[in-house]
Amino acid sequence: MTDEQELLVPRRRPAQARSRERFDRILVAARSVLVDVGFESFTFDEVAKRSEVPIGTLYQFFANKYVLICELDRVDTAEAVAELRRFSEQVPALQWPDILDEFIDHLARMWHEDPSRRAVWHAVQSTPATRYTASVTEREMLEIIADALEPLNSHASYDARYNLAGLLVHTVSSLLNYAVSDLDAGEDSFVRVVPEIKRMLIAYLFAVAQA
Repeated sequence: MTDEQELLVPRRRPAQARSRERFDRILVAARSVLVDVGFESFTFDEVAKRSEVPIGTLYQFFANKYVLICELDRVDTAEAVAELRRFSEQVPALQWPDILDEFIDHLARMWHEDPSRRAVWHAVQSTPATRYTASVTEREMLEIIADALEPLNSHASYDARYNLAGLLVHTVSSLLNYAVSDLDAGEDSFVRVVPEIKRMLIAYLFAVAQA
């Protein structure tokens, strides 16, 4: 197995309530450390301190910080998948642009209200193994989108729709990252960019539907 194919997963997942509570505290603390110091300065020592968990417990769950970051990415993706499932149940529908508008608003709120999402998104781009793991994590999300796109372009193959789903997900993530990048300077940039994201995607999907 090459580095590019290494899947980063926890050494174990907690089965008992007490262990689950510790595990969750570690994840919460890891987000705060990542936001405050960035990925390069991210350490287990600081995560252990903030979570009030012995550092040995962190290593029981996670081999290194890359595995921990990928677990945070799984949590974020699971939330997006849950919302996507709700969205996909409404498609096909004549009002799909309105549904897409609502979905992008939901994602934008998550990125705006939780700066750790942007930090996690950046962190999983850091190594071949984290990028590969993130690509595996997002597969369920891309499959849902690929299925939802079928009514818009029934002539496209599943592989073509899956690739289109990947393009849409990474475009939205990049644009939301751009939208929140200047929040310290005020809300104006965010307020301006999010409607443009909607306009771009809706226009593009209309083009796909007419292809």
